[in-house]
Amino acid sequence: MQKLNIEDLEKITERVQKATQLSEGAGRAKITVHMGTCGIAAGAGKVLTTLKEEFAQNSHPDVLLTTSGCAGMCCQEPMMTVELQGQDPVHYVSLDGDSSLQILADHVGEGKVVEEFALGIGNERIFGDPRPAQEVVAPTDDTEGVPDLLDVGFFGHQTLVALKNRGLIDPEQIDEYIATGGYRALSKALTQMKPEDIVDHVSVSGLRGRGGGGFSAGRKWGSAAKATGSPKYIICNADEGDPGAYMDRSIIESDPHSVIEGMALAGYGCGSTIGYVYIRAEYPLATSILRTAIEQAREYGLLGENIFGTDFSFDVFIKQGAGAFVCGESSALRASIEGLPGEPTVKYDHATDKGLWEKPTVLNNVETFANVPVIIDKGGDWYASMGTEKSKGTKVFSLVGNIVNTGLIEVEMGTTLRKIIYEIGGGIPDGKQFKAVQTGGPSGGCLPADKLDMPVDFDQLKEAGSIMGSGGMIVMDESACIVNVAKYFIEFCNEESCGKCVSCRDGSSAMIEILDRICSGEGREEDIELLEDLCKAITDASLCGLGTSLANPVLSTLQYFKDEYLTHIRDKKCHAKVCKPLFEYTVITDNCKKCGLCFKNCPADAVIWKKKDVAEIIQEKCIKCGICKEVCKFDAVD
Repeated sequence: MQKLNIEDLEKITERVQKATQLSEGAGRAKITVHMGTCGIAAGAGKVLTTLKEEFAQNSHPDVLLTTSGCAGMCCQEPMMTVELQGQDPVHYVSLDGDSSLQILADHVGEGKVVEEFALGIGNERIFGDPRPAQEVVAPTDDTEGVPDLLDVGFFGHQTLVALKNRGLIDPEQIDEYIATGGYRALSKALTQMKPEDIVDHVSVSGLRGRGGGGFSAGRKWGSAAKATGSPKYIICNADEGDPGAYMDRSIIESDPHSVIEGMALAGYGCGSTIGYVYIRAEYPLATSILRTAIEQAREYGLLGENIFGTDFSFDVFIKQGAGAFVCGESSALRASIEGLPGEPTVKYDHATDKGLWEKPTVLNNVETFANVPVIIDKGGDWYASMGTEKSKGTKVFSLVGNIVNTGLIEVEMGTTLRKIIYEIGGGIPDGKQFKAVQTGGPSGGCLPADKLDMPVDFDQLKEAGSIMGSGGMIVMDESACIVNVAKYFIEFCNEESCGKCVSCRDGSSAMIEILDRICSGEGREEDIELLEDLCKAITDASLCGLGTSLANPVLSTLQYFKDEYLTHIRDKKCHAKVCKPLFEYTVITDNCKKCGLCFKNCPADAVIWKKKDVAEIIQEKCIKCGICKEVCKFDAVD
């Protein structure tokens, strides 16, 4: 295929817009099925297959059926968007094959919105708007009749930059990315700007690395640009392994070319011709979409030699990791690419001077690179106008846990936890109380209710005893045992430790032993001080970021929830009813109907019962499985 020039970008844009806009002679309706990993897991493949079979059996010449990545509201997948000529898009949720056919017949066929499955009306209001939240159009009377639960609050308070194309384009069609302005920033950079201009704009923007470290991208790029040695390398870290985090995966699945373009801009600014995307093998869909995007970019000459007819050449290659959490650390990641064991090394030199194969290297994560084309297109000052004094722009979070609206969000830096959890997330389900939010992945901290009005940025989170991390945000309600939560994250870090540092390897094991003892009712008050001493030793003596931040879950929970530790130790109680050794099942005599269901279903023969007698649970034999309580129809087991 012939390499594109700048004029070709405009021709492609006109062609795509003509093919997809709903006007006379260009089609009457468009149906988009959202096919991110979350949608596919929920059954979006069945929805798409059902519609394809219908289109194969019956002619729908004026209807365009297409796909896109995740729309963001993962809790409502499978999702589908319907656009009719002259009308705002309508977004449908929680679908199956039958409901998709009903929507095709009623909405597309007769123009009647199927309110049972409708989330809201209007593309800007649903999928977000790059304007500040206060300027986004509020819901109108058009949404009357739509169920109150499925409102647009989740989308209305977001500011999309890295996620600007989510749910809007087919990620496997490069033309659709081009039609949204894709590769304009790269063409602008190569024809109107010098390499140092790229670094200047990124510096002015205040963009900090979104992978967790929060280091200035402009300073890093500037250092690499000045470094001697060739070749220079650009690495995109897509080795996302935090529990509950899927920001990078979703960006690649929805908009892979934004990452490729961002890497190419970094290459131009830093003097590099080679890029690697290090992505975990557990991301098969993201890897497949990324591979397709790279191939398409090469076919168009947007990767390879003499891009846009200039002297600049740049190409991107994929390196799959085996899923080791520690390979998210920069030196371990580089070692893995080089074919060495994925273990951290002492950093005697900055990677921008001696990184991959001892050559100057820039390493940023997926979200960082996805921001760059917008920064170059709109300017560093534009990006710096959002956020806080030291944390500019926006941040993508995966919002999960005990919260109504789970999904992927993007908000301005400085947005409060309360706004994220209650206005965007919809609050805590089932009328339960908020207890804590854990930010920053397994090495992050747990923040209590009195931190809900804290603005979220790099420095505020660190000051509060947590970290930004890559953007995982796990919300917990009153049913969470904070001691058990801390133990879970320490167990995760212990399992994922490479074992190189005694402090990380053995220190985390010792910490698990103490937490196990507390959760089993055998804790001692001196365990609190011992935990604090271990935390300090592990933090001070570990080599990489996994070890130096490993203690955060324990330190933050001791800071804000020490009473819960002491309740476990002194009172031998777990009020959340999570730590099984600290509670027992008993039969409420007045409620027992003498049916024997608990006796018949107990796997440990711990229930004594005779016909017409009240059941009794033998505590010495009870394994705390809870089956007796589950099967009892009369709330007789407490």
